[in-house]
Amino acid sequence: MAIPPSSPMLLTRNLLYTGITRAKKMLIIIGNEKVIDFMIQNVDSKKRNTGLEYKIKETI
Repeated sequence: MAIPPSSPMLLTRNLLYTGITRAKKMLIIIGNEKVIDFMIQNVDSKKRNTGLEYKIKETI
């Protein structure tokens, strides 16, 4: 899993957790230790505007 320095909005604990839990046999994390530590501490999650609710209602 490559974790480049990026916007703090993208570097969340949830994203790191998702990457870790989707690994099947092995996980190698490539990135700056400070960035990974930031992700672990960053529990700030924003509301996602995916439009999924609208798409589901549209198909019904």
